[in-house]
Amino acid sequence: MKKIFSIFSIALTTAACCISCTNLESEMYDVINPGIFPTTEDDANSLVTSAAYAPFRSNWYSGLYASSQGGIHVISDMTTDIGYCQWNDVVWPDMLQVNFTAKSFGVTDTYKNYIRDISKMTLTMDRIAGIQMKQETKDRLNAELRCGRGWLAYILYDMYGPIQIASLEMLKNPTSDEVAPRVSKEEMVKFIEDDLTAATALPATYKTSDTNYGRFTRGLAYTVLMKLYMHEQNWAKAVECGRELMKPEYGYELMDNYKDIFTLENEGNSEAIWSCICSRSVNQQMWLAHVLSSEYPTKNPAIQKWGGYRVMWNFYHTFDAKDKRLEVLIGDFIGEDGVHYNEQNPGSVLIEGAMPVKYGEDPDATGEESQIDWIVYRYADVLTLLSEAIVRQGNAVTQEAVDLLNKVHTRAGLTAYATADFASPAAFLDAVLMERGHELWFEGTRRTDLIRYGKYIEYARKYKNSVTAQDYMNVMPLPQAVINESKGKIAQNPGY
Repeated sequence: MKKIFSIFSIALTTAACCISCTNLESEMYDVINPGIFPTTEDDANSLVTSAAYAPFRSNWYSGLYASSQGGIHVISDMTTDIGYCQWNDVVWPDMLQVNFTAKSFGVTDTYKNYIRDISKMTLTMDRIAGIQMKQETKDRLNAELRCGRGWLAYILYDMYGPIQIASLEMLKNPTSDEVAPRVSKEEMVKFIEDDLTAATALPATYKTSDTNYGRFTRGLAYTVLMKLYMHEQNWAKAVECGRELMKPEYGYELMDNYKDIFTLENEGNSEAIWSCICSRSVNQQMWLAHVLSSEYPTKNPAIQKWGGYRVMWNFYHTFDAKDKRLEVLIGDFIGEDGVHYNEQNPGSVLIEGAMPVKYGEDPDATGEESQIDWIVYRYADVLTLLSEAIVRQGNAVTQEAVDLLNKVHTRAGLTAYATADFASPAAFLDAVLMERGHELWFEGTRRTDLIRYGKYIEYARKYKNSVTAQDYMNVMPLPQAVINESKGKIAQNPGY
């Protein structure tokens, strides 16, 4: 189950030095003798693991899915009506108040830290092309690179709009002063779509017992494609992706109990589409350390508790009191000090909101680390997106759409909706937005959902009392360093 990350830790040692972020080359390939490396199938596997999987980690403070301020789940939800952080340091104010500038650390770092990986994957495709190996293996490795590149391009596009994409010819000439351009919106969407479509040649899924568990899959590729089509309001294609993911060959099913999804004993469960594999030796996520306060009781007393992240009280109050998802969203508890903490008596623990525990305890944790796999995408996300896309496509509330929504809604212990409960498609879509918020808090969907509904900036002003949020902030600014290094050839996003 952890094999891929054993390979990954070795593969990282093959990477050479980085150069200009404006030129976007990821490695000085001319310092590696191609007659020596890569030449074998094992070399190709190692190189692809390093190139394709490096960004998609939850490893302490590094990786797109780190549970620290650099992880996109955290960045995304902290800018919405869901998230808050009780720490008063330089990273959080711009994020929390939607006060984005080209020098805002949290909102610009994703571009700065990961834009080179697009080029790294492009170069790796070229590097493995001449290696003698089984065609089946080569096809899989190329599909993994296409999946990683398309996925990363989608993430950056969603956050920043069209990005810089360097051609292979440009990348093979690292001494050139040529600046990779930002592509057009149409080129951007086609680039992502082409890569992810090519990645659908991957196996549908891997079981936890498979040595390839943790590698990219067809299920992952279709999930990201579905998100791209929702972003582009291409409802018909989004519906196609959703229906594809419901096919028996993928084996996706909702877990019976929400709180069981995020536990050590249920890693690789039928609801998880793709997770960052965490282990004692290679990768660790740090969610509970960022969430729990020292007063909160845990079975493992060695777990570190810093008491930072919260779900805002306004959003917490939108839950039905019977909602089982509140079992891991803690707004009322008896502390180890005997004090009853809640909104009326928050102490220093619940000042800004409820505690988004979500993940179970790692019984072997000795500090801030956890070996519980970090879930990136899961089936409940797909089902609720599909219900939304069906109604948006036909501008009508159908029984199928209601049934899909109910799969998630009733799992939470709530009474099923009837079609008659919705007076209009707009009423149904509002219910979907609320359901996705209640289901997917701090899973990185809220910002994109609110933008799609036209409510992102409205909610920043209404629920975060932001006086700086502007309509153009649906996309975040590029880092000022990128603009400076390009000597004016790269245009900043409008408004910044």
